[in-house]
Amino acid sequence: MKMMNTSTIHNKSKSPRSKQKIRVWPLLLPSVSVLAIWAVVPLVLTIWYSFQNYNLQAPPAVFGGLINFEFLFTDGDLPVVVMNTLVMVFGPMLITVILGLAFATLYDGPFPGRSIARLLVITPFFVMPTVAALVWKNLFFHPVWGLLAWAEKLVGLEPIDWFSSHPMLAIIIIVSWLWTPFSTLILLTALQSLDREQIEAARMDGAKSVSRFIYVVLPHLRRPVAVLLMLETIFFLSTYAEIYVTTMGGPGAATTNIPFYIFSRALMGFDVGLASAAGIFAILIANIVAFFFVRNLSEQL
Repeated sequence: MKMMNTSTIHNKSKSPRSKQKIRVWPLLLPSVSVLAIWAVVPLVLTIWYSFQNYNLQAPPAVFGGLINFEFLFTDGDLPVVVMNTLVMVFGPMLITVILGLAFATLYDGPFPGRSIARLLVITPFFVMPTVAALVWKNLFFHPVWGLLAWAEKLVGLEPIDWFSSHPMLAIIIIVSWLWTPFSTLILLTALQSLDREQIEAARMDGAKSVSRFIYVVLPHLRRPVAVLLMLETIFFLSTYAEIYVTTMGGPGAATTNIPFYIFSRALMGFDVGLASAAGIFAILIANIVAFFFVRNLSEQL
């Protein structure tokens, strides 16, 4: 009887939780359904259009089989586009992590005006990419009235037309300027959670500042850096506004990445089928990067 009473009480205590779980699904179903439709419908339409010979200037769409993929993979610009995409991902990533780590280490310690300095270093992250690209294009990189051209004239140098002679470097600088505050914010927050007693113990043991940074600070930042790199990989793969405002993918295809390649085929060439095939290719590239890059980083989490 005691065992039966115990099981009965146990079942009674379980029943409200099971009922609560059942009641949660009707509340979650609308939002989950909307998110599923939001994600699945564009993907299905992209796959469908990738097999259509569909140009907006010559409708309607006609089934073309693999003709779009054949044209895509025989396009001479595709290797350049893929290489540009990788450069635009790993170039700013390296710069933002190094600068973010430097700023975070600098602003972690006390000094006069630290709160204002922190605010100033984070401010560029709130600037829209289009505005940032316009500012750098006209205020800094312009070969006639830009600040860099003025500084070069002061020392007797010929002003550089950045977007003609160094377009990729100019794009990387703009993207890095935008995302260094984000890197600084993540790493500075991680540094503030570091146990100060570990640093004091290392100092009392005679460890120099460089040794303390290498053996105490960096191991503590391993996980935040892994998260930072994963997030930046996602965002840098979709770099678009900085290219559109400054170089329009040029000169030639020197600064054309996969998102801008899709734009040029879809909106400038009106070729929906080819743009959809390029979109499928972009999804494959993103998954390959996620598999070989993010998977290794996730082991640090």
